[in-house]
Amino acid sequence: MEKEITEPGFVLQKNGKPNPGWSRKMLLKYDRKHIHASPFRIKEWDWYQIQNDHLCLQFTIGHASYAGQIDVMLFDFSTGEKIFEESRLLVLPFNRLHMPRNAEQDGRLAYDGNGILLEYRTSGNVRTIDCRWRDVESHIVLTHRQPDSLVICIPFDENPYDFYYNEKINCMTGSGFIRKGNREWTFDEKNSFGLLDWGRGVWPFHNEWYWSNGAGYIDGKIFGFNFGSGFGNNDTATENIVFYDGRSYKLGRTDFSADTGDYMKPWHIRDREGRVDLTLSPSFDRTTATKLLWIDNCTHQVYGCFTGTVVLSPEKTIYVDRLYSFAEHAVNNW
Repeated sequence: MEKEITEPGFVLQKNGKPNPGWSRKMLLKYDRKHIHASPFRIKEWDWYQIQNDHLCLQFTIGHASYAGQIDVMLFDFSTGEKIFEESRLLVLPFNRLHMPRNAEQDGRLAYDGNGILLEYRTSGNVRTIDCRWRDVESHIVLTHRQPDSLVICIPFDENPYDFYYNEKINCMTGSGFIRKGNREWTFDEKNSFGLLDWGRGVWPFHNEWYWSNGAGYIDGKIFGFNFGSGFGNNDTATENIVFYDGRSYKLGRTDFSADTGDYMKPWHIRDREGRVDLTLSPSFDRTTATKLLWIDNCTHQVYGCFTGTVVLSPEKTIYVDRLYSFAEHAVNNW
């Protein structure tokens, strides 16, 4: 029942209801003026990550209209050490962050104020992230190595005007550095991969989801995946896809099996067609909890190594052996 979007259009119809479906490029135009909801309910974010086999660096610019966040975090998931985090909460930012309407167009998104600069620049398939924040300085370059990404526009059963428009761009090789004081950490393009999670929408106050994303080299070729479950109505679109050697392979629904009483136990991800069978062996549970005004969010983003199999076709099976990445479980009220 999934609908692939292959022609340009709009995220929202004239009546304000979403045009649901999925695509390999950002074909639907997002415009806040088309939203049939209170400005207080609009949520927008650009979240970047670069990681290798032990270090992970994350950047956030985003808001839920009545509250926003600028954040940079570095941690070592092989040892479970959170090295540092700088974070600034914004009260009533609404549209002052000027979040871009398209994740793929060239442009600049930046927060510059109060002694903080966090800047994203997009030029073709290259994305540059620069940060200066007290004694922190970083410069990261990400290059998208696949022609496709994963874009979804999904509705919600609770309200016909609610929607989620999202693009995941992974399979980006990355390089650069981050310094704090006299310490420096570097990322080499040979073993470092980047990810963009770009989200826009309006959805119910309470929501819950599972999500996993990863990339690495298998047989000298770039392999990547994005799996998700539990968020919105997935009848017309799911966010389950695999990338390998320049091609993308769309999948149907997936199921996550995790012990929510002990997130450090192994996780299992399987699709309902028997093509995906992956196990995550955790090494670090990066738990984040946010309480501000009426926001009450908690996310367990669990890092470790994946092993298992992915069937691309009857003739081709990918054997995944110690690919380092994450899976997460989120329960949010915002």
